[in-house]
Amino acid sequence: MIITRQQDVTDAVLDELARAPDERFREIMSAAVRHLHNFAREVKLTEAEFHQACRQIAKLGQMTTESHNEVVLAAGSLGLSSLVCLLNNGDDGQTDTTANLMGPFWRMGSPPTENDGSIVRGPTTGEPIFVDAWIQDHQGHPVAGAAVDVWHTSAEGFYENQDPGQENMNLRGKFTTDQNGHIAFRSVKPAGYPIPVSGPVGELLRAQGRHNMRPAHIHFMIYKEGYKTQFSQVYSSDDPNLDTDVQFGVTRALVGEYVRHESQPAPTADIQGPWYSLECRFTIEPGQASLPQPPITGKAEGPRPERVVLERAG
Repeated sequence: MIITRQQDVTDAVLDELARAPDERFREIMSAAVRHLHNFAREVKLTEAEFHQACRQIAKLGQMTTESHNEVVLAAGSLGLSSLVCLLNNGDDGQTDTTANLMGPFWRMGSPPTENDGSIVRGPTTGEPIFVDAWIQDHQGHPVAGAAVDVWHTSAEGFYENQDPGQENMNLRGKFTTDQNGHIAFRSVKPAGYPIPVSGPVGELLRAQGRHNMRPAHIHFMIYKEGYKTQFSQVYSSDDPNLDTDVQFGVTRALVGEYVRHESQPAPTADIQGPWYSLECRFTIEPGQASLPQPPITGKAEGPRPERVVLERAG
């Protein structure tokens, strides 16, 4: 099509997309073009703004490495990750779900760990926590033999892949549910943490006057043939940033009671002093068991990253 006016551009692109043989690809890309072109019209996007946006998009890819994923971080900071998760779980977004964000820090190959084992792989400061989790189907029946990946930050707010000072795969483990759909493990209570703000995501947050804090949480990934693979996070009810999570991930179903015990004897005799316990339940849905491509594949080298905390305006 020879272009004679600005509307012709959209029509021309859509005409070409109509040739795509894959129906779903055609549907998605046609909608994306319509919305993208209408966005540019609505805000009267200038050429300078367009080129600035292109630079930012390019930088997202340039800053994504084997130990850091700026693209996933950006999707979370815009609420897109949370929206896609809720649209695709809980009866297609109609009911509560224990599904949650995958996040940018899941790694393949977590060490297999026995029930009641520890996922502390090396010297790690923090108060002990003992976690019990149960996996059930949508009818409330326990799901035995499910593989459950667990991972979280240290008490200083760093995942092991970010922190060269932590042992490889520290605070990560893979468990198998027993006949009651149950797993249990020992760790240290995780801390809330600031997401990295050295790239485009940081510029986006500063422009909005937002902080960059995530509330403390523990990640779970549940895999079992015959069920849809579920990523989940259980957030600490005592965290001050539950209502303002920078990644918009906190749902009512996933606020957990991290119970502090001051004087009650701990489950193991080596603990003298306060400790925590957490109980949580997950409901998984029938579907295809599959694993996405991990957002990171390795561990950072060099110094520990600087911890930068942005203040929230107002």
